Amino acid sequence: MDAAGRLERIWIKRAARGEMDPRSEADLVAGRGIVGNADQGGRRQVTLLSSESWRNAMRDLGAEVDPSARRANLLLSGIELARSRRRILQVGCCRLLIRMETVPCHRMEEAHPGLLRALKPDWRGGACAEVLEGGEIRVGDQVIWLDPGA
Repeated sequence: MDAAGRLERIWIKRAARGEMDPRSEADLVAGRGIVGNADQGGRRQVTLLSSESWRNAMRDLGAEVDPSARRANLLLSGIELARSRRRILQVGCCRLLIRMETVPCHRMEEAHPGLLRALKPDWRGGACAEVLEGGEIRVGDQVIWLDPGA
C-alpha cells in the first residue's frame, strides 16, 4: 500500500493566463473541477504537482522558484505522480481520477529560463485529474491512493 501524503497548497486560477490565487480551502465539484477556477470540465479539471518532483527540478535547475509558477491547482507532498494515469487519488474527502501527465508549456520559461526542460522528465510537471467525488478540501488534508500502484 502506498504511504499517505499531504495537501500542501491550493491555487485557483480566475481566468485563462490569469494569476494563481492561493487558498487555504476549496470546493471541488464532480465532473467540473474547482469552484471559481477558470478550467472547468474535460480531462484537466484539477492539476496536481508533487513537491518532491518540484524540488528535484529546482535542484537540476540550480534555482529556487516558488511552485506557484507551475500554475497547478494542488501541491502535494509524499505522493508520486509519475505514471499514475487511471489511478484514483483521494484528497481529503474528494476522489480524483488521474487522466494524464501535465505537459509543461512555454510559460515555464517566462517564470525561469530552463524551467521547461527541468520539468520534462518523470512527470515533474504534474498530472491532470477529473473530479469523481467532490467536496471541500483544505491545506493539510491527507492524500492517499485508493488503488494499488502499477
